[in-house]
Amino acid sequence: MYAIIATGGKQYKVAEGDVINVEKLDAEAGSTVTFDRVLAVSDATLKVGSDVASSSVTATVVEQGRGKKVIVYKYKPKTGFHKKNGHRQAYTKVKIEKINA
Repeated sequence: MYAIIATGGKQYKVAEGDVINVEKLDAEAGSTVTFDRVLAVSDATLKVGSDVASSSVTATVVEQGRGKKVIVYKYKPKTGFHKKNGHRQAYTKVKIEKINA
């Protein structure tokens, strides 16, 4: 059984027991989070639309973290313009506990 959920502007295919990184959520480590935007659920058949309107996915927050540093380097030739910047994207690692279909 798996489900397609939407959170943080992205879509994730999840099954019970999966550990995934999603965009940062406002939750403490060890707390429970419910994803209500379920786009599809598949057990024996695929259900979409109004069939999954009342579905939800329950997950436990494992940790809050930040990804690897990405270097952003801007350069314009013949003007002496150089600009170096770094970015680390924040994420929340969650473990999928139950798919409520």
